Amino acid sequence: MTLLSWAYIMTGAGTGMSVWGMTSASLFPHRMAEMPMDGMSMQPRAWPPGYWIIMLLMWWAMMIAMMTPSAAPMILLYAWATRHAQAGERLQQEAVPIAAFAGGYLLAWLGFSLSATFLMWALERAAFISAMTMSSTSAWLSAAILFFAGLYQLSPLKHVCLQRCRNPADFLSRHWRPGTSGALRMGLEHGLFCIGCCWVLMALLFVGGIMNVLWIGMLALFVILEKVAPHGPRFAQIGGIVLLAWGATTLAV
Repeated sequence: MTLLSWAYIMTGAGTGMSVWGMTSASLFPHRMAEMPMDGMSMQPRAWPPGYWIIMLLMWWAMMIAMMTPSAAPMILLYAWATRHAQAGERLQQEAVPIAAFAGGYLLAWLGFSLSATFLMWALERAAFISAMTMSSTSAWLSAAILFFAGLYQLSPLKHVCLQRCRNPADFLSRHWRPGTSGALRMGLEHGLFCIGCCWVLMALLFVGGIMNVLWIGMLALFVILEKVAPHGPRFAQIGGIVLLAWGATTLAV
């Protein structure tokens, strides 16, 4: 599923644009947006209904590509626990599909993707992000997102949500519900904790470029380290400090 999502992104996610043309390694992408692009209009454009669907699917595919690897320990532990519980039953019962749990998780990120799509439309209409590069055109917007992301990384709410994501066994013991509907609800609840942990990191895509595969890959790696690495919470705090310094530098350059 992760590989399919990455393949969809690399082919342009239905936008008809090249991801390599929207990918750069700049620390200050708003400076890139200030440069004229021959033959390309920088004026905001209206979104037809079909384009809304394309943007929603693009966001959802990115969230699947970025977040599913870090959720794999939770999903695999649920799969093991379900098989173990079913094997211990004296009477044979209907097996609960693991896809129900994963589906709840992806449903939560679909809701996030819908919100991100509306925000993208609003920022594009206000000319704060480029319609062509899908990145910030404003130093103030970039700095504001970087500052807020840095502060959130250091906040108690981030810590609580991160601990839920880092302790799948504890989550299952607290939130276990039987049956397919129970699996779907557990997946949705876990997805909401995951959103609470990472939503502001996903907002960084508005800074570097929503279809910038370098930023997508770096954020995905950062999320995995936060959730899986032995010192993930400390890594998250260091990341917060770096983001605060990055935001200040963005205003200074």
